[in-house]
Amino acid sequence: MLLPRTLGLRSSRAAVQEEPPLNMAVASPPDLEHLSAQEVLAHMVERFHPRLSVACSFQKEGSVIMDMLLKIEPTARFFTLDTSVLFPETYDVWRQMEKRYGVEIEVYQGPSLARQAALHGDELWNREPDKCCDLRKVKPLTEALADVDAWMSGLRRDQSPARAKTPKLVWDHKNERWKASPLADWTEKDVWRYIAENDVPYNDLHDRGYASIGCTHCTLPGTGREGRWARTGKAECGLH
Repeated sequence: MLLPRTLGLRSSRAAVQEEPPLNMAVASPPDLEHLSAQEVLAHMVERFHPRLSVACSFQKEGSVIMDMLLKIEPTARFFTLDTSVLFPETYDVWRQMEKRYGVEIEVYQGPSLARQAALHGDELWNREPDKCCDLRKVKPLTEALADVDAWMSGLRRDQSPARAKTPKLVWDHKNERWKASPLADWTEKDVWRYIAENDVPYNDLHDRGYASIGCTHCTLPGTGREGRWARTGKAECGLH
């Protein structure tokens, strides 16, 4: 089992509590709640780079984080979980981001769609969406995190009730890594303001009523996360 490293913030821009003893590291991560998104990113870079990577789903929050982070650390790492059933618009903004910022996003995938169908039947996403997400997202995430000590996501507290208490830094027990959410306290308006002020590329589907964007078979237009797995009762894919 990978044990969490104790963390202490060394930035001169903001003071953070002293790092806890090792046996308290999980229960008491350093308090980053008063830091700005840029300061959280700087902290994570200082403590973990290059064993740090950012999950990129090519939604607007990921665009913001990429723009911010590369201004702090030009060699920052990014990865994506390509389910092979993403929207064309998602693949388009993926190419735009790589070209705009001169980065190569690491790609992790589950089994081919043909292999999945052979093993589990056609259209698994309709019959057993949890299993489909496990094969196409959760298991590839494990591979993506194999050589890092920490990862970051674009989670925001106002995206859904389930995310309302998202901390800016937490020990991710499921993946046994530190996990940061620099935009946890940002609002929808904050995200769009940053995109407009910095001319950041974003997924065109956001302009067509898709507040949250996943796979083609499981995503409809909607506010918050109501368009994800609509009418199934499912709210999360299992990554967070």
